[in-house]
Amino acid sequence: MKNSLRFHPLRHFLNVAFVATWLLLLATMLYAEPAADTIYTEKDVMVPMRDGVKLATDIYLPARDGKALEGPFPVILSRTPYGKSSSAAKYYVPYGYAVVFQDTRGRGNSEGQWTWMSDDRLDGYDAIEWIAAQPWSNGKVGMMGCSYVGATQHLAAMTRPPHLTTIIPSNPSINHGTGGVIYDGAFRLRIVKWILGNAAKGSTQSRDPAVREILQKQSDNWRYYLENLPIRPGLTPLRLAPEYETMLIEMMEHRQNGEFWRFSDITGHIGEHKDIPVFMVGGWYDLFSTSTSETYRALKGRGGAPTYLILGPWPHCSQKRSHGQVDFGPDAALDMNAIQRAWFDRWLKEDTSRFGQEAPFRAPVRIFVMGTGDGHKTEDGLLYHGGYWRDEPDYPLPRAVETPYYLQPGGGLSTAPPAGADASTAYEFDPENPVPTIGGCTVGSIAGAWNQWGGSHIWNFKDAMPLSSRNDVLVFMTPPLEQDTEATGPVRVKLWASSSAVDTDFTAKLIDVYPSSPDFPAGFDLLLGDGIVRARYRNDRSTGEEAPQLEPGGIYEFEIKLDPCGNVFKKGHRIRVDISSSNFPRFDVNPNTGEPPNDYRRKVVATNTIYHDSKHPSHIILPLVPADGKE
Repeated sequence: MKNSLRFHPLRHFLNVAFVATWLLLLATMLYAEPAADTIYTEKDVMVPMRDGVKLATDIYLPARDGKALEGPFPVILSRTPYGKSSSAAKYYVPYGYAVVFQDTRGRGNSEGQWTWMSDDRLDGYDAIEWIAAQPWSNGKVGMMGCSYVGATQHLAAMTRPPHLTTIIPSNPSINHGTGGVIYDGAFRLRIVKWILGNAAKGSTQSRDPAVREILQKQSDNWRYYLENLPIRPGLTPLRLAPEYETMLIEMMEHRQNGEFWRFSDITGHIGEHKDIPVFMVGGWYDLFSTSTSETYRALKGRGGAPTYLILGPWPHCSQKRSHGQVDFGPDAALDMNAIQRAWFDRWLKEDTSRFGQEAPFRAPVRIFVMGTGDGHKTEDGLLYHGGYWRDEPDYPLPRAVETPYYLQPGGGLSTAPPAGADASTAYEFDPENPVPTIGGCTVGSIAGAWNQWGGSHIWNFKDAMPLSSRNDVLVFMTPPLEQDTEATGPVRVKLWASSSAVDTDFTAKLIDVYPSSPDFPAGFDLLLGDGIVRARYRNDRSTGEEAPQLEPGGIYEFEIKLDPCGNVFKKGHRIRVDISSSNFPRFDVNPNTGEPPNDYRRKVVATNTIYHDSKHPSHIILPLVPADGKE
C-alpha cells in the first residue's frame, strides 16, 4: 500500500498531461458551444439621428431563460433598406455578440425621406456611436452585409466613427460613377428595376395599401420601362414616390464621375476611410466585382490596418457552388457565417484561436481559380466547370503578366500583332434590336455563368440560337489551346473603331469556348466577363470631361474595362472575344443620336467599324499566370 502511494515522476507527468488534455478539450467545447441559449429582442427602437429623425432599430442580445445577460458585448451592426431580419442574430448572438439591424432613413419603419445612400454616412456614424453608448455594448462595433448593406459600411467608415472597429463589406454597392451604376457612360439598368421594386416595397409611400398596389404593378412591369426609356418626370406611376423618381432620373442624366457621384466614391477619396481591419468579399460574377477588387487595392495601398480579400466564383450576394448553367464544384460553396465569426472574434474579441485556422485568413487574398473541371454534365444538367481555392500575397497577382491577344483579320485571336496595313470589320448597330444579355455580372434570373445561347430562359432572346450567329456580333477566337492557360486579374480591351453616328457604344465579352463533347455536342460558350464604353464619355477616366462628338468615319481609340477574371482556359478550349455595340438589359442602349442621355426622342442605325491592322492593333489584355501548380 505504501508503494502504491509513493510519488512516481512518470505517472505524475502522465496524470498532468491527461488533465491538461481534458482541460484543453473542455475549453474547446466551451468555445464551440454558444454562450447563450436564448435571444432577448427589442424591436423598432427609434434611434435619434443628429437632425432629429429617428431610425427603426432591432436589438438582439444574448439571454438565459428569456432574460438578457448583462454583458457588455461586442456588437455587429447591419443597416439595411430591405427590411430588418433576425437570421443573422440567430447565428451570432449565441456566441456572445449583440446584433443590431437598422432600417435606413425613409425605409421600413424609419422616419425621414430616402435618398440613394447620401444620408448613410452621417446616419451610420450616429448609429454606431449610439450603440457604443448603450450599457449592453462594450464599445466595439463591427458591420457586415451585402450590396447596399455592404455600402453602408464603407459610407460609415468615411466619417471615421470612433467606435467602428471593423467591417466585412460583401459585394458592396459603391463607386457608382466608375462602374457601380455608370459604366464608362453607359447606365446599368438594374438600377431601374431596383428603384421600381423598392418604391413598391419598403418605401414610406408603400405604407398606403392603395399606393402600394399601384407601385407594385409598375414594378411587375419593369421590362416595359427598360424597353421604353427614357423616363421623364411626372409621366409614369413612379411619380407617386417622388424621391425615387427624382433620384432615378438624376442618375440617368449624370453619366460622368463628377460631383453628383461624390457620395458613393470610396476609391477616389480613400484617405477619408477610417483605418480599420477590412475583409472584402466578392465574386467573379458579381456586378460589383471590379469595385470590390479596386477598393481592396485602394485600402491595401494605404499600408495601414489589415485588409483581406476573397473572390469566389459567385454572383451577387451568394456563395453557392453553382449558378446559371454551371457547377463549380463542392469546394466553391462556403459557410460565410463561420468565416465572418472568425474575423469578428479576432477584431471584436481579440480572440485569435480560430483566425489563423480559417483558410481565407492564411494570406491577404484568397481566390477561386475557375475552370479546372472536366466539363461533364452533372445530374442537374449543369456544365462542370470546377475550380480550386488558392492563397495569394496580393491582388492583382504580382506574378501575373499582362499579355495582349490581338484581333486578327478573319476572326482570329493571337498574341502576334496583325501584320496587314489595312484590315477592318464593319457591322450595323440597330438600337431597336440590341444584343441580349445572357448571364455575366448582372442580377436576376439571367445572372452568372451561362452558355451564350438564347432560349426560353432569356426574355428578349427566346430563339435557341448562339449569340455568335448575329450579324452585329464580331467573334475573334484563338485556335484550340495547346496547354492550360490561366488568366487571373483585371481585363481590358484596347479598340480602334469608327462610326457613322456622332455617338455610339462599343462592347466586349470574354468567353471560354468548350469543344464539342458527348455531354455537350454543340460545345459550350461560357461567358466570363464583359464591359462597355460610350463614345462621348471615352475621356471620362482620364480627363473627367465629356469628349467631342464623333466625326463620322473618324478612327478613335477606346478602352473597355471588363469584369475581372480568374479562370483556366483548358487545353483544347479556345479564348474568345466578342465585340459589338449593345448588351441589353445589362446596359441602356445608345440611340446613336448624340441627344441628352435621358432626353432623347430618336434612334438611328449606326454602321460601326472595328480596325485590326498593324496601325490599329485592337487587342484584349489578359493577366496570364505562369503555371506553378496548385497549392
